[in-house]
Amino acid sequence: MRRALFPGSFDPITLGHFDIIQRGVKLFDEVVVAIGINAEKKYMFSLEERQQFIKDAFKDEPRVKVVTYKGLTVDFCKEIDAEFILRGLRNPADFEFEKAIAHTNRKLSKIETVFLLTAAKTSFISSSIVRDVIRNNGNFSILVPKSVKIG
Repeated sequence: MRRALFPGSFDPITLGHFDIIQRGVKLFDEVVVAIGINAEKKYMFSLEERQQFIKDAFKDEPRVKVVTYKGLTVDFCKEIDAEFILRGLRNPADFEFEKAIAHTNRKLSKIETVFLLTAAKTSFISSSIVRDVIRNNGNFSILVPKSVKIG
C-alpha cells in the first residue's frame, strides 16, 4: 500500500489543504492527515475541533485518515508505515522552507517527500490568514471547507 503522511497543525484546515489532500488521494492508496501536537504553540481551535473539521470534510473518502502525533514526522512515518510525506507549496518561500525540511528528513530516514503545487485559486490562503479573518469577524467561509464552523 502506498501511504502518504500529510502533516500540519491545520488550525484550521483551509481550502488549500483540502485541495492537496483531494489530489493526494489520486496519487496514493491512503493519505494520513497527521495533526502535530506542539505544547508550545497557541492554537485557535482545539485538537478535537481540528480533527473533526478534517474528518467531516472527508467523511465520504475512506482513504483519508486523520490522526495526531508528537515528535519527529519521520519517526511517525516509520510507526505507521508511510513511505511518503505529502506537502503543498504555495510560493517560492514555501519551497525553500520545505526543501530544507525534505533534505533533513531524507538524511534522517528513507522517507521521500512529494510536493504538490497548490491550485492557483487557493495559493493565497494560509491558516494564519484564516485565523486573522475570523478574529476580525470577516467571512472566513470562502477560505475553508464547509466543515469548519465556529461556535
